[in-house]
Amino acid sequence: MIEEDEIKGKGKQIEGKIREEVGKLTDNKTEQVKGKIEQVEGKVQEEIGKLKRKAKE
Repeated sequence: MIEEDEIKGKGKQIEGKIREEVGKLTDNKTEQVKGKIEQVEGKVQEEIGKLKRKAKE
């Protein structure tokens, strides 16, 4: 069973990628960096969810 953190983490990665791309289109470096940070946070959250799932198995 997939952990909630895995789903939320993946969603955060997608949101971050969109934010980064919007930052590129608008030439907004701050948004690009925030998007990249959001992607990393999402990846960490997803990995935490995977670890939780494996611990339950």
